[in-house]
Amino acid sequence: MENNNGTDRSAERLGFITRVQSFSACHRLHSKSLTDEENKRIFGKCNNPNGHGHNYKVEVTVRGKIDRNTGMVMNLTDLKQYIEEAIMKPLDHKNLDLDVPYFANVVRYEKHHIILLLLSFHTCRLFTCNNPCYSLFDSTTENLAVYIWDNMVKLLPPNMLYEIKVYETDKNIVIYRGE
Repeated sequence: MENNNGTDRSAERLGFITRVQSFSACHRLHSKSLTDEENKRIFGKCNNPNGHGHNYKVEVTVRGKIDRNTGMVMNLTDLKQYIEEAIMKPLDHKNLDLDVPYFANVVRYEKHHIILLLLSFHTCRLFTCNNPCYSLFDSTTENLAVYIWDNMVKLLPPNMLYEIKVYETDKNIVIYRGE
């Protein structure tokens, strides 16, 4: 069945939904792979030994076929609950470097350029580096976006998560699409 502009109304349509959520957290940008002097030069005031805080804003965008029966890509109540589980509970009013295991529980054994990362009580990964190895999980906004993606993708139906956009400030924004 065609409508006035000649498009087939029975064709499946793809829709996008974005939900915005804010949370507050603190962190310190400091890489153990760099000297204190290098950290100060690279990270500036974000390397403050006492850390600093942000009022982050996150946009979670999902995509999917618009259901012909409900008219929805997904139920917004479900999306809100997934965001609560993946973002708010683990991150809101937390010190990212101390309270979030993804950033806090990374144990590095650097001997003969082999690094063992203890990611949880059940998961270990072994990396070999020919050059000095850099921290894989510093609490940068880029890594925060990846962390949020990884948490959200576990909760959402397959292939539904489209984009995570993290506003560290009004002027500093990171976008991650799982690539």
